[in-house]
Amino acid sequence: MNFEETQELALSPDAVAGGRTRISTEVVEKIAVAATRSVPGVAELGGDFARFVNAVLDRVGLDQVGDARRGCSAHISNGAALINLVLVTVAGHPVPQVIDEVRTKVTQAVEAYGLRVEEINIRVDDVVLDEPAPPAP
Repeated sequence: MNFEETQELALSPDAVAGGRTRISTEVVEKIAVAATRSVPGVAELGGDFARFVNAVLDRVGLDQVGDARRGCSAHISNGAALINLVLVTVAGHPVPQVIDEVRTKVTQAVEAYGLRVEEINIRVDDVVLDEPAPPAP
C-alpha cells in the first residue's frame, strides 16, 4: 500500500475561495499525541528506546526535542488516517478503559481536522507502578 505524506481535503461547497488544503502526517501525529496525553491512565508515549533517548535529552536540556510526535506514527490515504500509538499506562487504571478512551479522544481530535480515522492500533509497552514515598527523616 502506498501512503502519502500529505492528504488533500475536498473543499466544501460553501467555500469562498478555491484552492487545496493538505494535512501532513506530522500534524496528525501531533494531534493524536496531544489527545492521548489527555487521557487519565496514560503515563507517557513511546517504546523503551524512545523513552531512553528522551530521558537523555531531558538531562542535557533538550527536553522538548522529539516530544510532539513521540510514540505515534500516522499514514494518510484517501482522506483516511491510520494511526499507530505506543504508550505506557499507569498501574491501577484498567487498560481496556484507557485504550477505549484513547481511541475515542484521538478519533474526535483527528476528525475535527477533516480526516476520517480508519484505524487506531495501540501497543501498551510498559506500566508505571506507584512507588511508595521515601520515609520522612
